[in-house]
Amino acid sequence: MTTSSTERLSTLRALARLLPFAKPVLPRLALGALSALVASLLALAIPLVLEAVIAGPIASGDQTLLVWGAVAILGLGLAEAVMVWLRRWFVLGPATMVEYEIRTSFYARLQRLPVAFHDKWQSGQLLSRMMQDISMLRRWMAFGLVLLVVNVLTIVVGAVLLFRWHWLLGTTFLVVSIPLWFAGSRFEKRYGTLARQSQDQAGDLATSVEESVHGIRVLKAFGRGKHALQKFTRQAETLRETELSKARAVGLIWFWLVLLPDIAFALCLGVGIYLTAASQLQPSELAAFFVMATVLRWPMESIGFLFSFMLDARTATDRLFEVFDEENTIVDPAEPVSIAQPRGELVFEDVHFRYPDAAASERDLINGVDLALRSGETMALVGLTGCGKTTLTTLPTRLYDVTGGRVMLDGVDVRDLSLSELRGHIGMAFEDSTLFSQTVRENVLLGREDLEPGSAEAERVMREALAVAQASFVEDLPDGVDTVIGEEGLSLSGGQRQRLALARAVAARPAVLVLDDPLSALDVETETLVEDALRDIMRDTTSLVVAHRPSTVMLADRVALMEGGRITAVGTHSELLRTNDHYRHVISSLEVEQARMREREVNL
Repeated sequence: MTTSSTERLSTLRALARLLPFAKPVLPRLALGALSALVASLLALAIPLVLEAVIAGPIASGDQTLLVWGAVAILGLGLAEAVMVWLRRWFVLGPATMVEYEIRTSFYARLQRLPVAFHDKWQSGQLLSRMMQDISMLRRWMAFGLVLLVVNVLTIVVGAVLLFRWHWLLGTTFLVVSIPLWFAGSRFEKRYGTLARQSQDQAGDLATSVEESVHGIRVLKAFGRGKHALQKFTRQAETLRETELSKARAVGLIWFWLVLLPDIAFALCLGVGIYLTAASQLQPSELAAFFVMATVLRWPMESIGFLFSFMLDARTATDRLFEVFDEENTIVDPAEPVSIAQPRGELVFEDVHFRYPDAAASERDLINGVDLALRSGETMALVGLTGCGKTTLTTLPTRLYDVTGGRVMLDGVDVRDLSLSELRGHIGMAFEDSTLFSQTVRENVLLGREDLEPGSAEAERVMREALAVAQASFVEDLPDGVDTVIGEEGLSLSGGQRQRLALARAVAARPAVLVLDDPLSALDVETETLVEDALRDIMRDTTSLVVAHRPSTVMLADRVALMEGGRITAVGTHSELLRTNDHYRHVISSLEVEQARMREREVNL
């Protein structure tokens, strides 16, 4: 995981990167800030009215004026309450809208980023950014940002007003507050580092939870629940220690924020008594001064909390833009080409591929593959484990881009097609079948956006695909094809998941079908039925099939033998058996493995 350049930006510049999301609601946020500022100014006006009441009606004993003075103070208090309500009304809706825009943009970005990005990022880190960090930004915009700006302005206005009664009182109050700037500077450096550590550690913790939940069967089967708990406990303890360090940092700034105003109050009281005794200050002015200082106390004390909130928001922004700033290397071409009627001719021409983090001394994982599939042909791809078969199947749909050579569909470089068109022409079924928490119907028809949900044509396509995949078991599910499959399909067996994934690929009706050992989890009898059905489908579809069983090889018109990232032989199964020693070795190893699987099935 790389570190974004946002970490080198100042706090204000980093937070300014949120402006494109907040721009549509800035008027409402500004009105919310204005309402909060008016509320603060009304609070600051109360000491001024109180001074007039003490100097006038109370000193003179005029009951009528005293009543009007009390009414004025009550009116200011009610007006302040209304402004506080308006502030919340103005900002809460826009803040949730900004949260929605950031979250949908972040999810869209995750969908667009290439598989190589997801290979190196922990899912828990992405999840914590998606949920915790974005929610924090919403709270900061609705509460922290508005109050920080307003409270700073309130302190400035209030400090100016303190000089209204006597310059010595105002100077005393402000001089005692100067150390707060020094404490704030140290706090920013310390707390900013801790905030980043905390949010990253929370992401690591989320990853551990996700892995444990998804791998609960493995943990239980191997009795490793205690081991997983110990690992989780260590991570949770690390996060706890970081949170305690954050709390200590916040506690220290709060200490200064509470102590220094109290010292200022004490000193100002002494100065005020001296000035009053020297007839340089009226008692009403001294009382008004302390009421004003009391009004300023909350804004001053809140600065520490609001400042830490701003640093948390800055860290959340940095973490989000680490993902937004990731380069997307697999994008649509500037001027995409279109294939109106795809024939399904798939050609690999001197194709090379290596992962970005591969050592320079390592050879390319795909090291100069030349292979041509004719329209309607079924090609089996065989080879020993690690030769690059699965990696090769990811290149036609641009899950990864070739690092050398090219892959062509009907004579067009796949990089010249838009991603949506390319992936509409080429369908895939993976050995590791991933299903979504949706109904069986929605999972099977995932690749058919052209079909109207619930239409007769959609029903026909789904039923045909299920029949090819021998997935009649769906009728026995509680709600048939409308049964919602559990997370990642873990409520189904491996063979059931694989059959639904195969049905999904078949239902897409692509011109080219890429199958990465799609029958590995099926029993022999079901496999035979699926293969018979697939033969009919494959007559009109170009198919590239990674074969780990001899029976799968029999589906193919021709076989490509892969060694060390290269295609070393192409021919029919019988031709290669007769002429290629390495092919015979590969097939014999597949037969041994298939015999072992059959033996296990019998024993079960």
